[in-house]
Amino acid sequence: QVQLVESGGGLVQAGGSLRVSCAASGSIFRINAMGWYRQAPGKKRELVATITDDSSTNYADSVKGRFTISRDNGKNTVYLQMNSLKPEDTAVYSCYVLVVTTRALWPSDYWGQGTQVTVSS
Repeated sequence: QVQLVESGGGLVQAGGSLRVSCAASGSIFRINAMGWYRQAPGKKRELVATITDDSSTNYADSVKGRFTISRDNGKNTVYLQMNSLKPEDTAVYSCYVLVVTTRALWPSDYWGQGTQVTVSS
């Protein structure tokens, strides 16, 4: 019922910047939250940042001050601006939405396919 399309990943040198985007579409009644997770090789998937429908944000300690999450409600799109990138930021970044679909009573979560971010030293 909901599709997520991610873009913006790539290869960047340490200290550089990237912005990843995720657009949600489908039978959406209400988006309660959007966010980004990441998973590096050999590591568990971890929260990077989330933003709720009232614009409250939450960040992993490791990215505070460097990453900024934002959303465009009209486009159902969430962005993650990543500055001062470090090699340890290298991971597959996956978008998620917590959404109430048009015929649902409770929210459900959906995940994007993931986009690779690689930071070279």
